[in-house]
Amino acid sequence: MLTRQSKLGGPVPKFNDYHIWKAFNCLDETNPVGRKKLAALLNIGEGSTRTILALMQEQGMITIGKSGIFLTERGAAFKRSVHMDIADVSISDLTIGDRDCAVRVSKMARNVKYGCEERDAAIKSGATGATTLIYSNGKLMFPGSDYEVEQEIASKIGSVFNLKNDDVVIIGTGPTKESAEVGAVIAGLTIMGGLQFNKEEEKGLASRTTGNELISMAFAIHDLVGGLPVCAQSRDNLGIRIENGAIIDNAYSGPVLEEVINAGTTIRKIATAGPYKGIRVIVTPIELDNRVIAAIGVVDIRSMAGINNLIRLRSDDND
Repeated sequence: MLTRQSKLGGPVPKFNDYHIWKAFNCLDETNPVGRKKLAALLNIGEGSTRTILALMQEQGMITIGKSGIFLTERGAAFKRSVHMDIADVSISDLTIGDRDCAVRVSKMARNVKYGCEERDAAIKSGATGATTLIYSNGKLMFPGSDYEVEQEIASKIGSVFNLKNDDVVIIGTGPTKESAEVGAVIAGLTIMGGLQFNKEEEKGLASRTTGNELISMAFAIHDLVGGLPVCAQSRDNLGIRIENGAIIDNAYSGPVLEEVINAGTTIRKIATAGPYKGIRVIVTPIELDNRVIAAIGVVDIRSMAGINNLIRLRSDDND
């Protein structure tokens, strides 16, 4: 179970592939580690860290226990598949930012054209830029040309990496150490074809929406309504059920959720089946390009105990 402390009005999780990649490395290198420590290592909020861990757990990449979070064998294998050596460097003659960070991507020279793709990916991630080099026949070269880098630069890079034929070196640059590192890693992942571990979640929603976004939205709403149960389901896949800050079911299919997906309109009613039978729920559709791609709902369990709710849901009779 993914444990989570409920907090009213928490931020919507925000992260990119760099943070997922680094999470695997942090867990591999610092086991055991808890969620708060991992959030600090990633330099992101606990909400974003929660979402990353939920995705990793659903894919069988981690186990979560009282002693911390551990990579499973599958998670360790995935971590090895996207491994990059990383080192802080200072190569002002070649870069344009205040800080530099380099990564070595093993045996990926065949995937490099001219280095423009890696540069653009780094800039989109917030870096100032990125310089791509390939190692061929004992020499560091600029891709798409016969030009070697200067010997001084080659020596600096050779001092931090054990280069082998067809390796790629990417130097990310930015105003801060973190921005340079993010740029270098994102550019390296671009050469690898990106992270693929959450591919199944991405298939669960429409082509421009991911399972990651549905989970993030569900957790955000769970916070906003003071910890009331939240359920969400995509049109094509089973959904999730969140209670007490935890994903307690990641293969959930609720009758009201399905009704809303088919009807394409918000429904307020007392559930007649499922785990929330006899309890008021409100479910609303999520649309993309005038097509319902998912539904998300809140369960008013507090109405059963007569407690004043943060949000009082109305039944159909009162609409």
